[in-house]
Amino acid sequence: MQSINLHLKILIATLVALGVLITGYQIYVLDIPVTEDETDDIWSLDAKVEFRATPGTPIKAQFFIPPLNQDYVSLNESFISNNYGVSVNNQKGNRRVTWSSRRASGTQTLYYRLVLTQRYSEEQAKAAPPPTPQPIQLEGPEQVAADALINPIRQHSADIETFISETIRRVNDITDDNVKLLLAGGTTAMDKARVIDLLLSNARIPLELVHTIRLENADTQTPELWLRSYNGERWLYFHPETGQQGIPDNRLVWWTGNDPLLALEGGRQANVTLTVSNSEMNALRLAKLTTQNSASALLEYSLYGLPLQAQRVYQVMIMIPVGVLVILILRNLIGMQTLGTFTPVLIALAFRETELGWGIALFTLITALGLSLRSYLEHLKLQMLPRLSVVLTFVVLVIAAISLFSHKLGMEKALAVSLFPMVILTMTIERLSITWEERGGAQSLKAAIGTLIAATLAHLLMTIPELTYFVFTFPAVLLILVAFMLAMGRYRGYRLTELMRFKALTKS
Repeated sequence: MQSINLHLKILIATLVALGVLITGYQIYVLDIPVTEDETDDIWSLDAKVEFRATPGTPIKAQFFIPPLNQDYVSLNESFISNNYGVSVNNQKGNRRVTWSSRRASGTQTLYYRLVLTQRYSEEQAKAAPPPTPQPIQLEGPEQVAADALINPIRQHSADIETFISETIRRVNDITDDNVKLLLAGGTTAMDKARVIDLLLSNARIPLELVHTIRLENADTQTPELWLRSYNGERWLYFHPETGQQGIPDNRLVWWTGNDPLLALEGGRQANVTLTVSNSEMNALRLAKLTTQNSASALLEYSLYGLPLQAQRVYQVMIMIPVGVLVILILRNLIGMQTLGTFTPVLIALAFRETELGWGIALFTLITALGLSLRSYLEHLKLQMLPRLSVVLTFVVLVIAAISLFSHKLGMEKALAVSLFPMVILTMTIERLSITWEERGGAQSLKAAIGTLIAATLAHLLMTIPELTYFVFTFPAVLLILVAFMLAMGRYRGYRLTELMRFKALTKS
């Protein structure tokens, strides 16, 4: 006996642990939304390229586009142009689209759009670290100025991170004559980045120029320049003017390097307009979109991988254990009498079609009429099979009559009575009549009322949208329900109704 108890406890603990671990993995690792109303951000990046074509000259417009190897995933990417050839190439970790045309005239407009999201993106391979640079050769005063800056920088730094930070600080001190000489009159972020790169190359520290945009609603944006270097373990990002370290989360790397965003041949007066807009999408629908073209553990082994028609069926079926749990609690803990365990659950499923009010009314009416017929047939001394056949036929006739009259009266909801499981109603009537014969009318009435109450409670719980979504999305929680059912299987204590029955004895 003790071995059986130990075995049961181990089984219950195993089921609970599995249910919690699998559900936790889906929520915290796969990042599946807990509620259906949860939404995620979607960013639309639009680029508009305008220029005037040079008559009689072939046109070639090369435009950098985001590399898509970051912590974002593309939902849609499109290139819109009229009479232009389009090709996309990878160049030194960047992606570049080339629009080409044999001839064109007048103002030309090219469009690029990228729709992306950060959620559910699979981990991408990080960019390869740049090679160790060779010192940039300088002559005369420029070399003297560079040496004058590098020597104190070495003294005030301990590693690559502090060396770069100190270099940025000194280059932004435009009162320094050495800095003025190297800047050669320039004061833009690109000018400062050029000098920083020059100084770091003399220290053999690799540096890349990173052009980013902000993921926030804005009519127009100008790419923001950042610097990054690899310290042997990770990328370090720096702002070339403020010296801020660590790129903000809302920055998207558009391209890297010294080349301009747009390189145009066969045109003039080029202008690029970048806009960013934000919208939201249901988180689970977004998860489907981001995994429909690639194998992903997110939805590959979930019920959402089934066809839509099968999903609708399973959304109903998977809630049946929840209804069974309700019946188990009502019978084993409260002590309510019902006609078996599954009959109330099946009746609860029928209530999904008729709605609760109509379902209770129709169930009561059909059951009452069936019991009356069953009582009459009892006087004819028929065997059980012919008796059930007559009751079943009578139930069909009653259903047809109710549907006909309700249609004539304009009560279309009552037409759903045809969806009631006729066999279940027939067996319900038969079991109620047997209970009446064996235990009297009072017990039969209690069983009927208990069955109706249990079916109502099960229906109310099984049709909660949030609960249906949670169980369908995280079916491992049913293992926890099974563990509770196993624990209830060894319960031998009092039921609430028994406490009320024996209350008088406790007073005496």
